[in-house]
Amino acid sequence: MAGPEPGATRAPLEAVIFDWGGTLTPWHDVDLPRQWRVFAREVHGLPVEDPHMPAEELAEADSLAVRIHAAEERAWARGRDTHESASIEAILADAGIDPAHDRHHLALAAYRGFWEPHTHTDPQVRTLWEGLHDRGLKVGVLSNTIWSRAYHRGVFQRDGVLDLVDGDVYSSEIHVVKPHPDAFRTACAAVGVQPEAAVYVGDRLYEDVHGPQQVGMRAIWIPHSDIPVGQQVAVDVTPDARAHELLDILGIVDGWLGR
Repeated sequence: MAGPEPGATRAPLEAVIFDWGGTLTPWHDVDLPRQWRVFAREVHGLPVEDPHMPAEELAEADSLAVRIHAAEERAWARGRDTHESASIEAILADAGIDPAHDRHHLALAAYRGFWEPHTHTDPQVRTLWEGLHDRGLKVGVLSNTIWSRAYHRGVFQRDGVLDLVDGDVYSSEIHVVKPHPDAFRTACAAVGVQPEAAVYVGDRLYEDVHGPQQVGMRAIWIPHSDIPVGQQVAVDVTPDARAHELLDILGIVDGWLGR
């Protein structure tokens, strides 16, 4: 479970900051093109599933879906290549979507409905975060996301854990995505600690181990996500510790705290 000891010269641990998707939420395999078919068909006032719909109407909506999906893929590729952040608003604008369209808000609601089953917080999170607070540690969140702060906080509120978050940062509201060092510095500032006094927890070696270690943070890797090959970036790193489930983190932290 635990990796190499950080050493006696390391700063005392003050905070644990978490990735969101695939870490605080269980990993789900998602049909990503379908999210935008749901959105686009709602824009056109069409049902998502109806075998009797005229082919030409479906083709127009599905062409829009393909265009939005391509814009999203470009945004995530920029994130991997140049660490540029993106938002859902910017992606839709790149695809030529008019936010003033009279069905825009209905389409966004349908899109969020598509994602709702995939956003539920891991049942271990509340126990883990309460345990970290009991140890005098702050809890933070840093997520690469195109969604807004309000959306993510709504998810945490729905799942009964928002009260345990001491600080949270979402790439949609800053200029970069992980693994850019500025993302981790911003997250540490959000919980009021220096990077050397914080540990980051995530499921991706490039973003969640290489990234935080650049700024002096410790990194705990949870390798339980089936990350698509196209989203992986090869990197030679060694996490400070490895956990197989979220509650393992308490034991790792206890070792670093000398408990």
